[in-house]
Amino acid sequence: MTSEASSRAEVLCSVQMVGILLQGQNRHYKHLGVFSTLTAVPKKEGLLGLYKGNGAMMVRIFPYGAIQFMAFDRYKKLLSKQLGISGHIHRLMAGSMAGMSAVICTYPLDVVRARLAFQVKGDHRYTGIINAFQTIYLKEGGVRGFYRGLTPTLIGMAPYAGLSFFTFGTLKSLGLKHFPELLGRPSSDNPAVLILKPQVNLLCGGVAGAIAQTISYPLDVARRRMQLGSVLPDSEKCVSLTKTLKYVYETYGIKKGLYRGLSLNYIRCIPSQAVAFTTYEFMKQVLHLN
Repeated sequence: MTSEASSRAEVLCSVQMVGILLQGQNRHYKHLGVFSTLTAVPKKEGLLGLYKGNGAMMVRIFPYGAIQFMAFDRYKKLLSKQLGISGHIHRLMAGSMAGMSAVICTYPLDVVRARLAFQVKGDHRYTGIINAFQTIYLKEGGVRGFYRGLTPTLIGMAPYAGLSFFTFGTLKSLGLKHFPELLGRPSSDNPAVLILKPQVNLLCGGVAGAIAQTISYPLDVARRRMQLGSVLPDSEKCVSLTKTLKYVYETYGIKKGLYRGLSLNYIRCIPSQAVAFTTYEFMKQVLHLN
């Protein structure tokens, strides 16, 4: 990994960690806004406070990305050949199914990452990834403890992943259809196939991530609060998707509750999705899949 890529990954990690603090209404930072929280965390917890849960996130991100993109291609072929579903709808369905498959396989790591990121210096429950796994398993019902909040995650992932793949695929198709010379170039592994230029891929991926994140964000807030479980003082009010959404809305409202931290998530998800889709298109050429 280059120093530039490493720096980008570190920035995205700190942004996501602060997002979890805001979504869970952490008592140490609930009175602060997005950027004031970003500056308050290093003052209170040191610079490393911005990287809580980074280890669990790095362990999770590789299998998550691999499963999601592999499953997307498999589901797309299945829907097209076996069920006769094609066009834009099969992108939406295949993307939703791929996102849910990746979530199910990596969900325990996501729960542990959220727990580690939410704790504040001087108020720790877990000393690390292994300790978090042990504590959750022993005190929160065994394996079931690692799947707290899975339902809203799957419900939220369906539109998020589905809309991401759908929007990217649609923008790609429209761009190559109407502006092939301006936006496209021949694929290096198959010159007969026209693909988007890298900078256009980045733009389309970023737009796809922003649209998907905006629509599914309230479900992401509910997911985080349910994942945090007993860490939250009001955890008994966040035991199901509908109860969590109702509680957050009635207590904090829309802007400061259901969409709290959205601007910060844009900073994370837009470059993340842009790079992910661009890398996906590049690897299809490298592996001769066009």
